[in-house]
Amino acid sequence: MVTRQLPKIPELLELMQFKAPDLNGRRRRLTSALTIDDLRTIAKRRTPKAAFDYTDGAAEGEISLARARQAFQDIEFHPDILRPAESVDMSTEILGGRSALPFGIAPTGFTRLMQTEGESAGASAAGAAGIPFTLSTLGTTSIEGVRAANPHGRNWFQLYVMRDREISYGLVKRAAEAGFDTLMFTVDTPVAGARLRDKRNGFSIPPALTVGTIVNAIPRPWWWIDFLTTPKLEFASLTTTGGTVGELLNAAMDPTISYDDLEVIRSMWPGKIVIKGVQNVEDSKRLIDLGVDGIVLSNHGGRQLDRAPVPFHLLPQVVREVGKDATVMVDTGIMNGADIVASIAQGAKFTLIGRAYLYGLMAGGRQGVDRTIAILRSEIERTMQLLGVSSLEELEPRHVTQLQRLVPITGSAPRRAATRAKTASRA
Repeated sequence: MVTRQLPKIPELLELMQFKAPDLNGRRRRLTSALTIDDLRTIAKRRTPKAAFDYTDGAAEGEISLARARQAFQDIEFHPDILRPAESVDMSTEILGGRSALPFGIAPTGFTRLMQTEGESAGASAAGAAGIPFTLSTLGTTSIEGVRAANPHGRNWFQLYVMRDREISYGLVKRAAEAGFDTLMFTVDTPVAGARLRDKRNGFSIPPALTVGTIVNAIPRPWWWIDFLTTPKLEFASLTTTGGTVGELLNAAMDPTISYDDLEVIRSMWPGKIVIKGVQNVEDSKRLIDLGVDGIVLSNHGGRQLDRAPVPFHLLPQVVREVGKDATVMVDTGIMNGADIVASIAQGAKFTLIGRAYLYGLMAGGRQGVDRTIAILRSEIERTMQLLGVSSLEELEPRHVTQLQRLVPITGSAPRRAATRAKTASRA
């Protein structure tokens, strides 16, 4: 039988620990965010619908994005027991330089539309964290502006080959002169994907003031104040704007780009060159055989061809075919540090985050990007410790099983696609 007594005042006082309230609203909301999903929730609350949906959305039915995220959920880790991992080294060598973490910031277009600090916040946060930052051709901060925001860090430049080749060649020259060490040649955007959320929202560049946008802005006045009281958007390449994102892309991009363009760009670029948007084994092998410095398995965050291959599913076979020494990177769907650990275990040398970075940016500017990086760093470290590994080099395919969900019906697809889709392998 439990013996009861009146509460003792000294014992009650020990339990009563009051914390002074944090009067800084931005810091308070960012501290409350424990996951990238939490940052997404805050970002959605603080950003007008059209700008948020441009970031959050994908092409057509958004099936590619959903599958990419599901692929990371459909993994099983296999930890080793009694393997102390008190301290974890999360640094890695990538493209001739060091990165403090196994991920960098991916190129994102029109970034100042999400939050006014834009690429400057991303670049400075990346520099502080010791990871690479990638500026998009369609970025809203100039090449030189990113260099000023991240003068001592690693800056990469993502290149689209435009209809007017001289525009692209001029960007290559400017990026080289600004000290960018890697060129990320993107090849999966000959035309724009169908971004249906943008069409339904009437999203344009620059955003138009309509009855709908004004009503949506009422609970988010800070976004419009920032937008209207800061310098006009500057694009790295576009000299004119006006229209939907798809219209702008289709006006600028060239569906005739080919391997000849790759050779021209390679001849102009003095640093490392990476091909982004690779989506099958054969192209991966050809590019590595041609001597490019790396490839990024990517379906453009699900924003181009819907129902495209899932990069994480494709990763193990590509690594087997091109060799473990080739630089294979992966993006699309990464929302947790465990996703990054699984990618490294499956053979990726590096990963890139896009939306995860933008959710942090929309949630709190530069501090929000810092929070994104901090969350992912903590998740990577904890996952590695629970697996019993002390460095990225110790991660192996045996640590991860890709659980089977999508398997083609026998005879319904080419052999290479059928092979690629068998995702229930354990190396």
